[in-house]
Amino acid sequence: MNQKQGAKKIPESKLEAVAEIKEKIGKAAGLALVDYKGLSVAQDTELRNEMRKNKVEYKVVKNKLLRIAFRDLGIDGLDGFLEGPTAVALSYDDAVAAARVSAQNIAKFNKLSLKAGYAEGRALNTDEVVALSKIPGRDVLIAMLLGMLTMPVRGLAVAMSKIAEGKS
Repeated sequence: MNQKQGAKKIPESKLEAVAEIKEKIGKAAGLALVDYKGLSVAQDTELRNEMRKNKVEYKVVKNKLLRIAFRDLGIDGLDGFLEGPTAVALSYDDAVAAARVSAQNIAKFNKLSLKAGYAEGRALNTDEVVALSKIPGRDVLIAMLLGMLTMPVRGLAVAMSKIAEGKS
């Protein structure tokens, strides 16, 4: 990272933290920025466990470091949401998981709030993250698709069974 003349030099430890954040964001299928203000330690622990259970990484990150990481990755549109306490929820396999788990816990604890998100290569505002959170998870969507695909075959089997019963 080039430093402009007169600009403050970023300490090596912060550069390492930014590199780690950039790597995680680069691998993530989706992320949600969350304001965690007001959570008790017990609630925070419960939230982290819920995130982990749903394969979502949850991490409190300094806004300045997130700004640098987003800028370096070419992600625009999230700087305005980086005010106050910020945690980032990252999902690597399911673009919707971070938003869904965050939204579920907002309803549960009534203290969290969604700030913004990022999925499919674009920044999402709060309303878009809430809408994204309502999409069922990958496994549920696959089950729904399989159910729809087997419905005609099941109907045919039932009809043939009724015909066979009538002829017996």
